Amino acid sequence: MNKIYPNAHHALEGLIDDGMTLAVGGFGLCGIPEALIEALRDSGKKHLTVISNNAGVDGFGLGLLLETRQIRKMVSSYVGENKEFERQYLSGELELEFTPQGTLAEKLRAGGAGIPAFYTKTGYGTLIAEGKETRQFKDEWYVMETSLTADVALIKAWKADKSGNLVFNKTARNFNPLAATAGKVCIVEVEEIVEIGELDADQIHLPGIYVQRMVLNTSPEKRIEKRTTRSA
Repeated sequence: MNKIYPNAHHALEGLIDDGMTLAVGGFGLCGIPEALIEALRDSGKKHLTVISNNAGVDGFGLGLLLETRQIRKMVSSYVGENKEFERQYLSGELELEFTPQGTLAEKLRAGGAGIPAFYTKTGYGTLIAEGKETRQFKDEWYVMETSLTADVALIKAWKADKSGNLVFNKTARNFNPLAATAGKVCIVEVEEIVEIGELDADQIHLPGIYVQRMVLNTSPEKRIEKRTTRSA
């Protein structure tokens, strides 16, 4: 089975419809599937629900989809660094499901593992717990959180072999493996594709069984979200 597609637009072809739920890897601008996000914007599909830690920045990453009003709802843990995200949320134009960052990661992991729900102490006694089942275990109270799955996962990896086995680059791994396993279909953008057997089996971060489509992007922009410098 050939998983390699000639470009991001072809990789999305036939998979994306209005109203879909997508899990998108990345943390800020670190490890985001830049080309796939641009292709999603160009598809014109609307009313999307996007599960992602945040929504990039204004004019880049998922911020592109906010500008075109293609996103109906975000499931995220952070709004900062994106003024349009903040504006749409505060004005009621964008639905937002705030989720603590660790809980968001576990909701995706659980979804990918086929676990429908789990208990966590995070959020108990706060707005996060409103309307949710709570339960006491020994002397501690916990909130029940349901898992997350997506119709399609868009992720970014550093290197892949032709079977879709993936290696991520340091912190760019972040939410990418979790998003991949939570998606019914996973599309990955990679910087290098090698022959089967060239990757050290002990160094593979995500098995190719989770990957259905791949696209090569050898020169991603990798924009810095917030540059901080000091005088010499």
